[in-house]
Amino acid sequence: MEQGLVQVYSGEGHGKSAAALGRAIQVAGTGRNVVIINFLKGNQSEAFLKRMEPEIKIFRFEKSEEEFALLSEEHKQEEIYNIKNGLNFAKKVLATGECSLLILDEVLGLIDNGIISIDDLKHILEAKADDVEIILTGIHLNDDVCRIADEIFKIEAVNYKIF
Repeated sequence: MEQGLVQVYSGEGHGKSAAALGRAIQVAGTGRNVVIINFLKGNQSEAFLKRMEPEIKIFRFEKSEEEFALLSEEHKQEEIYNIKNGLNFAKKVLATGECSLLILDEVLGLIDNGIISIDDLKHILEAKADDVEIILTGIHLNDDVCRIADEIFKIEAVNYKIF
């Protein structure tokens, strides 16, 4: 893949984050730095991924161990504040050129949940240098997201049986 692209990994199937992590390993394998920021997922495999530092740095700004969808409305409001801190951090990472690849894992879910707008996401991406690659993941894809992407990958489960 060319450097500097904005890529989207979307779809109902499992594997979007795994595909993004695979790309992270490829980039880190060439001696470049990767930053991953997770949203909405709870604390899944962060401890394991921390072993990949310093080449791959992973961040999660939400404090809850549970997935966002399972939280009470009051707790969601607290987490929205933390999520927005994570987005501000993403913009800072892009502005300072801290990495060659930035993965915003499940950022499309932030749009789906009304936490951010497509304009908010565009504003973050404006800080991107030409040689920084960005991967956005999430289940739902809309026309506005497609307009900001250079490449779109749809991950889906296929039931295939041989009789």
